[in-house]
Amino acid sequence: MNIEPITVRDKLERTIVLRAAIPEDAKELIRYLKVTSGETPYLIREPEEIELTLEQEESFIKDRLESKSDLMLVALLDGKHIGNCSLMSLAPYKRYKHRCDIAIALYKEYCGCGIGKLMMETVLKAATEIGYEQAELEVVSSNKAAISLYEKLGFKKYGTFPDSMKYSDGTYMDSDWMMKKL
Repeated sequence: MNIEPITVRDKLERTIVLRAAIPEDAKELIRYLKVTSGETPYLIREPEEIELTLEQEESFIKDRLESKSDLMLVALLDGKHIGNCSLMSLAPYKRYKHRCDIAIALYKEYCGCGIGKLMMETVLKAATEIGYEQAELEVVSSNKAAISLYEKLGFKKYGTFPDSMKYSDGTYMDSDWMMKKL
């Protein structure tokens, strides 16, 4: 899905542009995946697990642009990619058509500036316009800042996945399943 670029201001009064990802973003998005995966324990992959080729990422982005039910939103500050938020159908089945999955991440230096909230609000608005009835996400149970944001946006916790992630040091983290009726 493509959307017109949106210009917003973060908490620091910086101008942020939100727009759909385009194939030309592929190289930066791969770098972003590697960096953000190393900056936080809250994402699902380790940096070395990001093995996407430029062609694979370009194809993924093109598929999102052509989709009527998926959106990959990027945030830019002075033309620099600083984060993204995705909206994806849970499954192509009729019984799941009312549900969508949302995922978000920002470079660490841009967290806490209101950019995540702006991206989430944009994606939730798009989800409503598409016709989804509920938005779902999974969040590491100890990620209090993210959980607080999701709750402010109307998400509620509906369950916990014990030992959802296992880290290389042998420790585990639980994840919470959260949902918002649209």
